[in-house]
Amino acid sequence: MSPLNDVLVSVCLPVRNGASRLLTVAQSVLAQDHENLELIISDNASTDDTEEVCRALAAEDSRVVYHRNPENIGLMNNFISAMHHARGTFFRWVGDDDWLEPNCISRCLEVYATDERLVLVTTGAQFIGEDDEITATREYDGARLLSDDPIERLTEMLRLLNSSFLLIDPLYGLARREAIAWIPRRNMLREDQIFAAKMALAGPWGHINEQLYRRGFRDERRPELARRLGVPAWHARAANTLQGRELLRWVSEGAQLEPEQRRAARAAVRKWYVERQQIVLARRGRRIAQVAGLVPKRDTTHQPG
Repeated sequence: MSPLNDVLVSVCLPVRNGASRLLTVAQSVLAQDHENLELIISDNASTDDTEEVCRALAAEDSRVVYHRNPENIGLMNNFISAMHHARGTFFRWVGDDDWLEPNCISRCLEVYATDERLVLVTTGAQFIGEDDEITATREYDGARLLSDDPIERLTEMLRLLNSSFLLIDPLYGLARREAIAWIPRRNMLREDQIFAAKMALAGPWGHINEQLYRRGFRDERRPELARRLGVPAWHARAANTLQGRELLRWVSEGAQLEPEQRRAARAAVRKWYVERQQIVLARRGRRIAQVAGLVPKRDTTHQPG
């Protein structure tokens, strides 16, 4: 028997106006084969029937804990609020249109039981597009994120951020709460990528090459996402620069690193930024060539930049 069989796990569900969607994800959480869990629902002042649906869930199952914000505190702050209500040794976020396999939590706990160093365990996933098309993550060995060296982990995460979202989904893993909850977050574009880098510096990760959850996914353009986050519209044009500046600020002032490690981390961030800018320029060149009819169009969806 695993020593973590009885540990409390918090699953945090931030939601706004999700009455028509959240029952499916809530039922998948409550059907986990790891029974000692709590489902924390943070309702961001919904104006539909979300409150009624959530209160009915809480009345039916004592593991459901419902919190309602009296006013809209923003998308990012609602994620943070949901996490701060968590009491479990481990926690993970879910979206209101996600779905977990029944063994999603227990498989992650099995990995934690083998390595006390771990601060996060990620898994494979399936992404469901607006047209119901399913895209699955690919095999990823995760060896570099398992390293004791924070710079090796950071460098690997930065490489992944310039590669493909189909290798790893850092924000929807099972996290060790005491190791992750203290990390500050800023409401800005690409903050999820910045937070992933911060978590990579916080400690080693485990990874499971099994598709243990589904996520609803829509490809939002930066101006639309900026509006939803409530950040200035000009941030959409400067997203890479702002992301690089925030990463540099964190490795210089926030992360717990030795002086030599800080220098190496800053160098890694600068290298990431140069590569990201090269990707952006290459994409712009392809678009110009496509408009001119010089090259056939190809799908560039979900690419960084």
